[in-house]
Formats: sequence, structure tokens, C-alpha cells
Amino acid sequence: MSEEKKTFDRVLVGVDDSEDAQLAFRYAMRRCIKDNSTMIITSILENDEMNVYQALTKDYVHGEREELEKHILEYRDVALKAGVKKVEAIVAEGDPGETIVKKVIPSAEADLLVIGSLSKRGIRKYFGSQAAYMAKYSPISIMIVR
Repeated sequence: MSEEKKTFDRVLVGVDDSEDAQLAFRYAMRRCIKDNSTMIITSILENDEMNVYQALTKDYVHGEREELEKHILEYRDVALKAGVKKVEAIVAEGDPGETIVKKVIPSAEADLLVIGSLSKRGIRKYFGSQAAYMAKYSPISIMIVR
């Protein structure tokens, strides 16, 4: 974060297709346009949503990942058309909260994380436990959008 102007240089936004994630994505876009920041869009391929057979089938996992990568590029295109100048995309695998905190943030060198409060996955993804985990353990500032 730039102290003199109170802006963030690299804004990481976690996306899925939930309503809260869409709000987070729109907030991150506006922030990046206003501050001329780099937007880093991430989505996590969750292993717990695959059955054992699927998880052991490389073609299945590769197909799921490929589909997610295509989807994240659609987000990138939306951000670029909206006026974000620099957009990066990262797809990772694992538990979303832990993967974003321990792997994505360090590799992306982000200084702000923007996420929705709930995920569409699971039983409303344990009522926001992913957001709570990231808020507790994130090494950078975090904005949780409702």
C-alpha cells in the first residue's frame, strides 16, 4: 500500500459464481480503476467437491481446471473492458481460505484481498467460514463485501 495516497497497488479478488463474490469483483474493479491498481483474479478448484474416483482421474481434474481457467479469463475480459488497466489471473487447487492465504497471496504479491462474505459452495460454505479464516490469517489487508 502506498502510504502517501492510501491506495493499494495489487488487489487480489476471489471469485466464484455466488452473489457475494460478484459484488466483491465489482468492488475490486472500481477500486482498481480509481487507484490504477493491478487486479489479480483468483478462483480455487476445491478438491472436496470431487468424489474419490474423480480426484484420481487426471482427465477429470484437468477438465475441471481447464473449465475454471476459461471462466476466470471471462472475468479478466470484463475487468479490462470496464477500464482496469492491468489484470492477472490465478487458478489454484485446495481449500479456498487456506490456499488463498498460504499460496495465492504470497505468489501474487497482493496488498489487498477482496472477497465476498459467503460462497455458493456447500451449505453456504459453512456460513462464511472461508471468509472468517481469511480475515483471521491473511497477512495483508482484507475487504469482505456483503
